[in-house]
Amino acid sequence: MNVSVPQLRAFLAVVDEGGFGAAAIRLGISQSAVSHAVSALERSLDGPVLERAGRTRATAYGERIMPAARDLVAAATRIERLADHRDGQPAGTVRLAAPPTACQGLLPALLARWRTELPRVDVELFEGEDDEVAGWLAARTVDLAVLVDAPAGRGVTLAEDAFCALLRRDHPLAGEAAVDVADLADDPFLLSRGGCERHIRRLHRAARVPFAPTHRVREMGTLLAMVRAGVGVSIVPDLATAMLDSTLTLVPVRPRRTRRLVLAGHDDAGPAAAAVLALAADRR
Repeated sequence: MNVSVPQLRAFLAVVDEGGFGAAAIRLGISQSAVSHAVSALERSLDGPVLERAGRTRATAYGERIMPAARDLVAAATRIERLADHRDGQPAGTVRLAAPPTACQGLLPALLARWRTELPRVDVELFEGEDDEVAGWLAARTVDLAVLVDAPAGRGVTLAEDAFCALLRRDHPLAGEAAVDVADLADDPFLLSRGGCERHIRRLHRAARVPFAPTHRVREMGTLLAMVRAGVGVSIVPDLATAMLDSTLTLVPVRPRRTRRLVLAGHDDAGPAAAAVLALAADRR
């Protein structure tokens, strides 16, 4: 019998995630690599450990070996972390997820600093909407995530981000110091279907302005292109400044509303993730 830790990791990831595709994302490898690892495990154990019809789940045989598999994988992970930290310098790969505006407006400077001050830590960035990012962290698909409005006391606060009107520079309101939400009612309103929608709804509710988007898009780049073309206006976080060209501008909206961006992870994420968090908290 020749059972390896990667085979057991693949098996447990498929069970925990409910499928080979999700397991591949969690492990950071291809779906075919996950499938090959599980097949090799089944050959070594001389029996199927997964039922592949419908939602993938463990067979009775797989259920029996699962506790021991988890113990072995946990022990191997502890050994790997000790080896990474053997000379007191953190090393390894840290998977980090963040929303698009944070990827554009916050993380470039942090990534450069992490690379300079943590040369043996490789930070892999994954971009997703607010809820996706939170889900990836909860499922341990990633080690760290930039969360929006996380509970107080969790993680490291990176920024307080205010919401602004997104306008063409030739829009009549573009030169104002601030605008009321009601001032935008004369233009078609465009909405990016990310985690910001709840904030924008509350802004409209507070201003007693009907919330009636003319267009809904998923990608921030699409939203910017539509405003640039004169299709309408929008409300976006101030961090979107990093994504603007010379034809667009942001104007603060009244009433003022902010969101808090927090870098968070699990307590047992390991020395490399802990070092990344600690450096983010250091405001030198």
